[in-house]
Order: sequence, then C-alpha cells, then structure tokens
Amino acid sequence: MRPVIRLAFGLLLASVAASSAAQSPGTGMPIEKHDKPAAGKGIEGVTGTLIVLNKSEASASLIDLASGVEMKRVPTGVGPHEVAVSPDGKTAVVANYGEGQPGQTLSVIDLTTGTLTKMIDLEKYRRPHGIVFLPDGERVVVTAEAEQMLLVVHVGKGEVERAIGTEARVSHMAALSPDATRAFVANIGSHSMTVIDLEKGERLGQVSTGPEAEGIDVSPDGSQVWVSNRRGNTVSVVDAKSLDVIATLDSPTFPIRLKFTPDGARVLVSNANSGDVAVFDARERREIRRIHMNEKPVDDTSDRLFTDQFGNSPVPVGILVLPGGTHAFVANTNADIVTVLDLRSMSISGRLKAGKQPDGLGYTPVTLKQ
Repeated sequence: MRPVIRLAFGLLLASVAASSAAQSPGTGMPIEKHDKPAAGKGIEGVTGTLIVLNKSEASASLIDLASGVEMKRVPTGVGPHEVAVSPDGKTAVVANYGEGQPGQTLSVIDLTTGTLTKMIDLEKYRRPHGIVFLPDGERVVVTAEAEQMLLVVHVGKGEVERAIGTEARVSHMAALSPDATRAFVANIGSHSMTVIDLEKGERLGQVSTGPEAEGIDVSPDGSQVWVSNRRGNTVSVVDAKSLDVIATLDSPTFPIRLKFTPDGARVLVSNANSGDVAVFDARERREIRRIHMNEKPVDDTSDRLFTDQFGNSPVPVGILVLPGGTHAFVANTNADIVTVLDLRSMSISGRLKAGKQPDGLGYTPVTLKQ
C-alpha cells in the first residue's frame, strides 16, 4: 500500500497581497498576483476527495480535501487526460489518451476503496479524451479523436453501445445539456462545436466558433454553451437553442479550458500561455478579474506540451469547480502544482503538489479512510 503523502496544500492565513500593476493582455484588467499560501493544510469546511490525473505518470492521485493528504495514487492507462465521476460519487472513469502511440482504453476506479477495478478496451476507437457520465450512472460519453466520434460506453459491461460521428477533426472536449439529451463537442482541428442528439444518436449540426476550439461548458440553466478558442484568444458564447454565436469575448492568451460556477453567474477560463485564470461575469459577458497562478515551471520541461511556445508559464489547463461553488482547482501542467481558488474572494487560497503534468480533475464527496 502506498504510504500516505503529506501535500504542500494550504490556506492563506493573512489577507492576500496587493495586486500588481500589471494588466491582462488585450483587456486592461488588473492581474491579481498573490503570495504563495502556507503549506501543509487542507481547506477549512471542505470535505471529499479531489481526483488529479498525472498524465505523464499514468496515474490518478486521490487527495483528501479536509486534510490535504494524498490517500492513494492509482495506476491508469498511458496518458490519462480527463476523468468523469459517477452521480453517486463512487466511480471514476479515466480516458487514456496515450502518448506517441494512440490510447484506446478507459480506466475504471472504485473511489470508495481507491482501487483500479477495470480497463475497458475501446478497440478501434482511439484517442479517447473528453468524458462525461450520463445521469443513469451506468454509461459515459467520451470523444474518440482519431475516428471523429462521440462514443456512448456502458461502464459495467465494458462495451461501446453507440458511436456517433462528429464529422469534425480533433473532437477533443465534451459537455452535456442539463437534461443530458444533447452533447456538445469542441473540435480543435475544425474550429467548431458539434451538437449531437443523444436520444436519436445523430448529429444535429456544427457551429463555427474560432481558431482551435477546445474548452467547452454548458450554463447550468442550459441556455448557453461557452467555447474557448485557444489560437483565437477568444471565447464564443453560443445560444443552445438557436445555435447562433451571440457574443465573442477576448481571453488572451491561449484559453484552453472553461467552467461555469454552479449558480451560472461566473465563468472561469484557464489561459495556458499567459499563466492565469480569467473570471467572466456570465450575464454581462465581461471579464471581471484575472488571477495569476504565481507558479514557475519545473526545471526540465523538454518533454512537455507547449514548452517551446509558452516560456515560463506554468501552463494552467484543467479546471474543476466544487458543487457548492466556494472553491475551484486549476491544474498547472508545467509546474506540477494544482492551485486552489477561493471563489468568494476570487483569490488563491491553497496549492498542492501533484504528480507529473497534472491535467484532468474530478471531485467526489466520498472520503477514503487511511
């Protein structure tokens, strides 16, 4: 059994440092820079387990949020990029994207015991990536990039039940409507979003958004889909009913993921190149805060994505917002650090040391016992 690991994870004990005079590029918003939090503490008032995928280690870290202790490190397939957690919080399914060789498996983890229970072979469907559980808790939808497909996979049976074509290149991330009747897929290579009817199993249409569409999320009320266009340095706001692009917002530089807060009031966008998170007022559709991650890349980033382009950025990618909306987590893939944001003050309140290249994040209210 892997020994318990104490993480560098803690809360600010004093008020945050004054923001620097720097401004976010292209927006004029102040960039918030804070002192690093003290190490060795969990998050006050928060329980449950954070799942961190270490994509260059082929593992998932299960971290107790109340204590800041890594309870288990579970093996996965090669290149674990994204994770979905079942509605009951007991199961995690990891999409193993692969590295040089395309991946074609899903890892199933029992979150009550912290053990790998199954590997699902997707056979001819390669490069699984964006993954979301359906409300029945039995099936997931997952993109298969190489085949331009969205798959419906029965987790218990370990079978692909349906493969629906996106008709777009590099179908990367996926999100569901609140009633789970529609899936929305961001296509990096086609600069677009595909809309799929999950009940009929057919493609409804494709919406042009911007250069290299990647991050995607649906508003809690289901009325809008936001898409981050990483090469365009923009975020597209799409009306979920008419499928019209109703707004285009600037978010430099290299916006790669985005997430709504549970109340639908704000959207967090991780900007991989500029090394920060932009906070948008969702109703007014304007940036209201820019939070700098305040982390340095590890000494050797030669084998990491975007190193030659992003210089000293910690490359924030994965974002997770807790169900209660009080905190969010941001995975800095080139710094091996997950930053904790207090969304009440919109400031950094903690940090934890992750494995090599943390990326996809998940949460369960289940707490593992030592």
